[in-house]
Amino acid sequence: MFAALQSWFGPLAIILTLASMLSAQADDTPPLVPEATIVLPHTSGRIDHLAIDLARKHLFVAELGNGSVDVVDLAARQVVHRLTGLREPQGVLYAPSADRLAVASAGDGTLRLFSADTFAVLGIIGLGDDADNLRLAPDGHDVVVGYGDGGLAVIDPAQRTMRRRIVLPAHPESFQVTQDNRAFINVPDARRIEVADLNTGKIVATWSFPGLSGNFPMALGEDGILAVVFRTPSAFVRIDRTSGHEVSRSRACDDADDVFFDSRRQRYYVSCGAEAVDTFDVTGGRIKALASVQTAGGARTSLFVPELDRLFVAERAGLFGSDASIRVMRPMP
Repeated sequence: MFAALQSWFGPLAIILTLASMLSAQADDTPPLVPEATIVLPHTSGRIDHLAIDLARKHLFVAELGNGSVDVVDLAARQVVHRLTGLREPQGVLYAPSADRLAVASAGDGTLRLFSADTFAVLGIIGLGDDADNLRLAPDGHDVVVGYGDGGLAVIDPAQRTMRRRIVLPAHPESFQVTQDNRAFINVPDARRIEVADLNTGKIVATWSFPGLSGNFPMALGEDGILAVVFRTPSAFVRIDRTSGHEVSRSRACDDADDVFFDSRRQRYYVSCGAEAVDTFDVTGGRIKALASVQTAGGARTSLFVPELDRLFVAERAGLFGSDASIRVMRPMP
């Protein structure tokens, strides 16, 4: 009897051991792996936001400290054009319907519109000061820009005109817009999130989160979920988009500036200046922190492009002569 059990349990033990080893190996697999590095020659200072022209496979890089925007050909993996003479470019956005590149500059408070084909300047719209983040409106045509001591502006890029302004209590950082024309806006200096109706220009809700401040990055996540990363303390927080109530939270890397949702894998990627990209799995509605991936110091800004299934991380030039670059990271598996 004992011999029979021993002979039966022997193969089972081997199977269980192999399963355990495979599981351990799966857990050790990093959520992101470096695939390539694209050099940004002669680029100094801080790098801000990125944007994509999918048809041309062009990645746009706002080089705030350099006063330039680089156009990177992703097929050739090299810079093919540079827009210069800009004053602290922060936000960049490609508007497909108008085939325009929009660049928001903090230094002179302008939104510049360029042909995405020839890169000729097509128009300049003055916003006041500190023009920052950009988003495409739900209609796929208008451009929404955050700026100044507290405002969003809705711009028609084809006509180069401003449709409306939305007044906010302080400077807006990251914001997101939804198909029902709602804008969810991080206003860190006011320590709250404002919800605006883009049709009327009115604020329809205000949310605050006691004990949390420095809400800079924001992403639209799973159905009905808004993801916000706070800097003080560093926390990744999932919020119900209807009620504004916190759903769950997890510790995040320090100095976060961008967050993106990977719907295919039900994951979020958070890029931080503290030399890390954090990944959070939310399968089943629960947060599971995956392995953190090391990056360069100050590499706060990034762009996840679902159509290419790649995360692009902007790394500024090093103190000892290393070039600024874009690190291309591939999600796993």
